[in-house]
Amino acid sequence: MNDTVEGGPQPEPIYAVVFGCIMVLGLPLNAVSLWILLRRHSLRSPNVVFMVNLAISDLLLAISLPMRVYFYATGTWPLGSSVCILTTEIYRKNISCSSIFITFICVDRLLAVVYPLRSRHLRTSSNAWKAVVFVWLFVLLMNIPQSLSMSRALKNCTVAVCFDYHHCWTYDPAWVYFYVALVFTMLAVNVVCTTLVSWTLRSHLSDSAKVRNKVNVMLIFFMNLVMFTVCFIPLYVGLLTIKGTAIRPLVCLATMNCCLDPLMYYFSLDNFWKKKEDVDLETREE
Repeated sequence: MNDTVEGGPQPEPIYAVVFGCIMVLGLPLNAVSLWILLRRHSLRSPNVVFMVNLAISDLLLAISLPMRVYFYATGTWPLGSSVCILTTEIYRKNISCSSIFITFICVDRLLAVVYPLRSRHLRTSSNAWKAVVFVWLFVLLMNIPQSLSMSRALKNCTVAVCFDYHHCWTYDPAWVYFYVALVFTMLAVNVVCTTLVSWTLRSHLSDSAKVRNKVNVMLIFFMNLVMFTVCFIPLYVGLLTIKGTAIRPLVCLATMNCCLDPLMYYFSLDNFWKKKEDVDLETREE
């Protein structure tokens, strides 16, 4: 790929600023969140397992953002097609993994609140880790064909520079439809979980009395719905309806999920700041 190409992308300072702000917020927020989750919480909790992997996914995205900032600030890409593809795949993996892990967190909270006794054999760290490994492998395998297609296109591209490769390569419509169907399915799961938990907390007062800080419980579901409706759904719908660089604002919105996810850790977990020993004791008492 050429560093500068006649007729190629020009500097876009506004996007450099936007991605720079997301990076400045997302990098420390997710680094601190991951440190606290690993240091103060037990990985025997399936909820913590999902949140740790969500933080890892968001941290990888934040680490890749300096490259986007440089590209949009200068309009050039000096690192070649391989690094461009790697950076792009990190972004795609974050969007896919984040939406799936958020859905897992939502389902886990549903089981804990609505079916606390019947779900004990399902809500184990072993099952959570199996699900996490499956998700990472699934997303990796799903992105391999697109990476190979993108690599072939960029090698022969004389116009595009990284992140502005629409002149040379576009998403396969079949894959886009698959991802759109997947993200809407996960949104439906989140809506159903939110409805059932809300109904349980309001209608079954005697059973729900054991649930500490019901506002925080519902905040988890509210944050999940915000993430889907603001970050994920617009991007995937845009891939079907928008061509060229007009998709950039939706990419910015989707990237913001790495800044919003830590809010779920900070404000939705009563014991987020407690020591691991205290959390383990509370987990055994539940």
